[in-house]
Amino acid sequence: MNRSEKALQFYSSGFNCAQSVIVSFADIMDISEETALRLASGFGGGMGRMQGTCGAATGAFMVIGYLRGKYKQGDDEAKEITNHLIQEFSKQFAEYHGSINCKALINFDLNTREGRNEAQSADVFNKKCSYFIKTAVELLEKTIHKEVKLTS
Repeated sequence: MNRSEKALQFYSSGFNCAQSVIVSFADIMDISEETALRLASGFGGGMGRMQGTCGAATGAFMVIGYLRGKYKQGDDEAKEITNHLIQEFSKQFAEYHGSINCKALINFDLNTREGRNEAQSADVFNKKCSYFIKTAVELLEKTIHKEVKLTS
């Protein structure tokens, strides 16, 4: 099973978009799937269902940060590399989907019962969000492959 398939399997099992992306990279992050799922649990629906940055994108940002992020005082190069990778990922994701903003991507207000019901009726989570997850995983593989020599 490849990373995209794994992410979509977790998503179809009831995990949010951020969780589904990060858990598919838990092995190369050398963390347990449980840790990955817990870490990303509040990032679905555009972070806490506030419909900001798409959860699939924030899941990818967490992976980039973990693999290339600054963790030593004074390591400003790592900070710059991380920012560059996140910006590049975001640009590519937006080229595919028009935005990295959850509300713009799905066009439903998930903060109202009515909006969630409409989104459910339109099957937006299967028709759109699963595609965002797949794209995020594929772009993330390409993005970090150059930097950390990821082997999938």
